[in-house]
Amino acid sequence: MEVALAYGKNGLRINVPDHSKVVTPKQIDLPENDHQLVLNALRNPIGTKPLKEMVNPKDKIVIVISDITRPTPNHKLVPWLLEELSHIPIENFTIINGTGTHRDETREELVEMLGEKIVDSVRIINHHCHEIAELKKVGSSSFGCDVYLNKEYVEADFRIVTGFIEPHFFAGFSGGPKGIMPGIAGIETILTFHNAQMIGHPLATWGVIEKNPLQEMTREVNSLCKPDFLLNVALSGSNEITNVFAGELIAAHETGCAFVKEHAMIKCEERFDVVITTNAGYPLDQNLYQAVKGMNAAQKIVKKGGTIICAAECSEGMPEHGNFSKILKMRDTPKDLLEMINDPSFRMFDQWEAQRLAMIQEWSDVVVYSTLPEEWVKIAMLTPTKNIESTITELQAKYGKEMSIAVLPLGPLTIPYVEE
Repeated sequence: MEVALAYGKNGLRINVPDHSKVVTPKQIDLPENDHQLVLNALRNPIGTKPLKEMVNPKDKIVIVISDITRPTPNHKLVPWLLEELSHIPIENFTIINGTGTHRDETREELVEMLGEKIVDSVRIINHHCHEIAELKKVGSSSFGCDVYLNKEYVEADFRIVTGFIEPHFFAGFSGGPKGIMPGIAGIETILTFHNAQMIGHPLATWGVIEKNPLQEMTREVNSLCKPDFLLNVALSGSNEITNVFAGELIAAHETGCAFVKEHAMIKCEERFDVVITTNAGYPLDQNLYQAVKGMNAAQKIVKKGGTIICAAECSEGMPEHGNFSKILKMRDTPKDLLEMINDPSFRMFDQWEAQRLAMIQEWSDVVVYSTLPEEWVKIAMLTPTKNIESTITELQAKYGKEMSIAVLPLGPLTIPYVEE
């Protein structure tokens, strides 16, 4: 049968054996008017007064958004926020692009994310986690570090954070407090948040909030300089708004997580020999670093010793910025890489993604279909393929003609699990 995979901007169609199990989120009817849905949420928020009543005309307001590696529909959310706060002069607003450890966005990318009108009329800054002059200490964390956040965020009169909620491979769920920590945190704070002990914790996984150390730390950091208002959305596989959660940071986020968990986490009765996955297409599959999420989703239901096939375009490469590829080159096997990262003396940003990738590789083989040069895929100790269907045929020699196959066309937007 033919299956459409989310791949880049245009998708990818492949043929898989008829007995394959295709795992997708539960179908949700799209709202007739997402604009009105958002305005209703802003006017009837969870745990706070309506947004308009909370802001004074003289307030200096920051709106924190997620960067281009996330499909948050800020081209809708930000204009609608400004519409609701039309009694505030436009020069009072600053948009902070929550890059975490990622690179700055270009003007062209900001226009793609926000629309040309917003880019031309509102002050926008990229967060720089390494620039101490652009950070401000707000306290210390019980997890063992000082807490630095973006200075303009800290010094604003009113703080709004936007985002979208999906299951997250080590924080449980995205959105909510993650927009601030690690979105606009300093590098010291981010490194503690992503250290080997945190990433390797058994409860640092998809769909888990309670006793998840990453959720505990991000909430603690947020409490030191809390956003005054949250605006998060849930999205369909085509990145359309399916629901809106606004108001007090934790209460609104937990409401959103419960909704997403109900629709995005799918129980499977058993593990599979082969799992075909994606990273949900553009913008999530821009690089191999991000594609680890799709591989991790597949690991939830692949047998130990099985094979994951990941289709991720990787139009931006490994990427070139950051330390991901540098770390991968430091050792020759996933086992040795894990030993290096787990050494308390090792500390390098981007180690968390390399750690998770190595953990997956210790469990199963991983084959990658992408636009990456084959030698780049091999640097990551992964197996490149130019044809997924041919790879399936080759794997039948290993697992038998009746090998079990699952397909995650939307990658980490659907999180399958097996109760074991």
